[in-house]
Amino acid sequence: MEVIKNRKVLQDFIERQKEMGKRIGFAPTMGALHKGHLSLYEEARKENDLVISSIFVNPTQFNNPEDLEKYPRDINRDILILENSGLVDAVYIPEVSDIYPEKTESRHYDFDGLEDEMEGKSRPGHFDGVGTVVEELFRQVQPDNAYFGEKDFQQLAIIKKMVEKKKLPVNIKGVPIYRAENGLALSSRNQRLQDIRKEASTVIYQTLKKVNDWFRTVTIPEIKERVTDIFDQQQGMKLEYFLIADEKTLKETDFFYKDRSFRAFIVVIVDGVRLIDNMHLD
Repeated sequence: MEVIKNRKVLQDFIERQKEMGKRIGFAPTMGALHKGHLSLYEEARKENDLVISSIFVNPTQFNNPEDLEKYPRDINRDILILENSGLVDAVYIPEVSDIYPEKTESRHYDFDGLEDEMEGKSRPGHFDGVGTVVEELFRQVQPDNAYFGEKDFQQLAIIKKMVEKKKLPVNIKGVPIYRAENGLALSSRNQRLQDIRKEASTVIYQTLKKVNDWFRTVTIPEIKERVTDIFDQQQGMKLEYFLIADEKTLKETDFFYKDRSFRAFIVVIVDGVRLIDNMHLD
């Protein structure tokens, strides 16, 4: 596996691969890798000649400097995980100056209102940061296909919208949430939880499964009451929000429409760690 640490080396590497006609699959990360990330590369391996990862903790998508500071970083561990997986041909680990050659600031994007829902309400500018780094990485890596997990479903929708509006020549592929055996969605952030809290946090997944059972037989306001009651009874957990939204617009709904697809979204604070999850409603 090639480890590429600056933009010029990457450019030379990509040019050689393109000359050989290789189809490139790409999944960008912020490190702290786990099996959820590897599931992206498993999908990429099936559809591409070359699989590239990147590791870059993007400063412009953090609203809270303390959260940026606490974000787990262990490059040597991440490189070892990628090497041992046998799924990745190259990893790009840029410096901030490779992504932001002038100022470390975001471009402004119009995502047709997707950025104003859910996470966007409490994290202004967050998705401008996401759009900026992903667009720049796409322009440098030049992938044919790019892979993102459905755990960050809003981010996935926003990246699809950016590619559509910018007319970037890359196919965006969503990969189902990778869960631990107990149902907890794997996340770089939940590595900060003690094992006992990880086990307790499985109530998030169990609640989403209940919501799916209640879907179309119980009103949405009643579902929201039931979810609130569940988390009111959990020690050390705080429900930040729960909602059901249209999968296409991400707008919250209080009523089910037969011709639309819906998804339940939830955010829970566990011992100061913010856990997000979602589930398509059948």
